[in-house]
Amino acid sequence: MVIPPPVRPPRILKFLKPYVLKMHFTNKYVSAQVIHSPTATVASAASSQEKALRSSMESTRDVAAAAKIGKILAERLLLKEIPAVSVSLKREQKYHGKVKAVIDSLREAGVKLL
Repeated sequence: MVIPPPVRPPRILKFLKPYVLKMHFTNKYVSAQVIHSPTATVASAASSQEKALRSSMESTRDVAAAAKIGKILAERLLLKEIPAVSVSLKREQKYHGKVKAVIDSLREAGVKLL
């Protein structure tokens, strides 16, 4: 006789934190995107590679550029009516420098962080 495994409820993370902020930094550019985790689609993104943004920035890779990317991403999120985002940091990313600049500018623009 085979005993079926117990039925587990769906993961609660999908419902509590559906939007996840992911950041990527290279030696030349800063980019950040918010991913809708249940559907695995990009809800909104901002990058210092965009032609419209490059002209208004002095440098595309420093802390000031990261703060500007966070501000632009927050404006795009609020336009799409996404009020809250959870932050996903990689193992080597610490809350310091560019990461702090992106997160703080998101918070200042009115996006809640979970």
